[in-house]
Amino acid sequence: MDDTRRSKLKFRAWRRGFRELDLLMGSFADEALGAMNEEGLDEFERLLDVPDWEIFAWLVGQEPVPEKHKGPVLDQLIGFRYAPRGG
Repeated sequence: MDDTRRSKLKFRAWRRGFRELDLLMGSFADEALGAMNEEGLDEFERLLDVPDWEIFAWLVGQEPVPEKHKGPVLDQLIGFRYAPRGG
């Protein structure tokens, strides 16, 4: 698998534009990308192209997810619970 691609996706996930989404998407990327196949990475990359306010509304349940964006990676992301790390 492509570690360079995973690193770039993690970088983008941690630098979304506002802190709450950075924490959700960045933490999810750190935890989940290592086990994803190419199809999963493709879906995550498409999600990174969605505007911040739109994906955040889906993640917190304020807006329904449009059919074209539904998929197993988004389902995992919606179910993901951010837990602050000690340190």
